[in-house]
Amino acid sequence: MENSNTSTVKSATVITPEELFAHWQGHRDLTRRTIEAFPEKEFFTYSIGGMRTFAEMVMELLAIASPGIKEIVTGKTEEFKEHVDHKNSKKVILELWDKTTGELNEYFPKIKEEDFHKAIKSFGQYEGTVQSSIFYFIDNEIHHRGQGFVYLRSLNIEPPFFWERDK
Repeated sequence: MENSNTSTVKSATVITPEELFAHWQGHRDLTRRTIEAFPEKEFFTYSIGGMRTFAEMVMELLAIASPGIKEIVTGKTEEFKEHVDHKNSKKVILELWDKTTGELNEYFPKIKEEDFHKAIKSFGQYEGTVQSSIFYFIDNEIHHRGQGFVYLRSLNIEPPFFWERDK
């Protein structure tokens, strides 16, 4: 006889790891186009209200994305390198952006589906789960790209359409 107090819990997948990664890569493509929209000088020098330049924000994004995913996959924490010798060249930054994209393409698929809810400490200091860390990486990028959009508009430059994230 079946116990009527027993309930069956069903789980549904709302988004697959592949869909999450495609979503993030769409945002990364949009951020890349935002970098491209900046005039070279202003990318490295322009700011409003004491905020960092967009170049400094992008260097933060570079310091988080690939090292964060590599840490999730390997368990090894890398040094948080937010400053690189970019030679005041957007070309250098875009090359680093593309290199990071390649590293994400290599490492993200190595995350086991069952590990997305695993507790971790990103960069050796931020407690959460694999999933919450990845959401932070994406949310942080969107936040800084929004600041970049404000900079572009204040320079009378139309930013890319925020909804165009498909490659």
